[in-house]
Amino acid sequence: MKHTNKLRLVIAVTAITMFALTACDGGGGTSTPSCTHDFSGSWSTTGKVVKTCLNGNCNETHSVADEFAQIPGGTFMMGETGIETSTRDVTLAGFRMGKYQVTQELYQAVMGTNPSWFHGGSDRESVAGETQGKRPVEQVSWYHTIVFCNMLSIRESLTPAYSINGSTDPSNWGAVPTSDNAEWNAVIVLAGSTGYRLPTEAQWEYACRAGTTTRWHFGDTESELVNYAWYTVNSSIDETTDNRRTRQVGLKLPNAWGLYDTHGNVWEWCWDWYGTYPSTAETNPTGASSGSFRVLRGGGWGNVAVDVRSVYRYYGWPGNGTSNLGFRVSRP
Repeated sequence: MKHTNKLRLVIAVTAITMFALTACDGGGGTSTPSCTHDFSGSWSTTGKVVKTCLNGNCNETHSVADEFAQIPGGTFMMGETGIETSTRDVTLAGFRMGKYQVTQELYQAVMGTNPSWFHGGSDRESVAGETQGKRPVEQVSWYHTIVFCNMLSIRESLTPAYSINGSTDPSNWGAVPTSDNAEWNAVIVLAGSTGYRLPTEAQWEYACRAGTTTRWHFGDTESELVNYAWYTVNSSIDETTDNRRTRQVGLKLPNAWGLYDTHGNVWEWCWDWYGTYPSTAETNPTGASSGSFRVLRGGGWGNVAVDVRSVYRYYGWPGNGTSNLGFRVSRP
């Protein structure tokens, strides 16, 4: 495996400041303003305004991470000769993919917390002109992402995709593990479910490529990458090299299928266990049947150009989250 140290720029965080999504009282003579958490309807089709209460303040925020692009079904060559040990034809049914990486404001609204390292502070603030809440959420483990998907599905009256021990209600799953957990690793995707889920690795690469066979979805010219990605050369708040960080989603150019930030900003968790590609053609593959790591795709704010290619893959422990690990969601 080449570039095994490409996550070396990840900041090791031992303390996380959590923002609580507080209840909105508004009664009994308190000074807390009144508002509601409106999760009804479908954000993905209506652009619905979501009211959230943060530290007693009610703010209306638009969900951007829940806007979807329709990805057409088709066949593509997954992998790259000389980079991966195997390449093969993969055929996929059509699906929907989030145009944006899940943002801090959406994660906060659904989960009630914001685990992100880049949520503020003298060395973590958003760049002038960018909106803090529209930066991608990070420091989320793979286990956190499956909870998020089911919680969002339940709130939108969709059939949750993930089941653990026969339940699709995350409140029945217990505390989110912080280390490897056999019960959570045995999660299954329910056939016929309509809810949100992580894309498979094949879906991710297919959607990122958007019909291309080049190093990046726009072509092979590295100098053009700054127009499409936040990565090591342009993610700093100024010209110094020691303050790289996440940036607001959707500011760079999208690929041909309307997806933003598939190169850089934060790595994106995929459903699959990390494993060797098979050598034969597959239809709607879901990856290895077991493993120790889950697949990461896309590269992040601290990675060099070669690591944010459409084909490049990495891996992470499912119980770990760092300051350059995020995700986007998909739907059938």
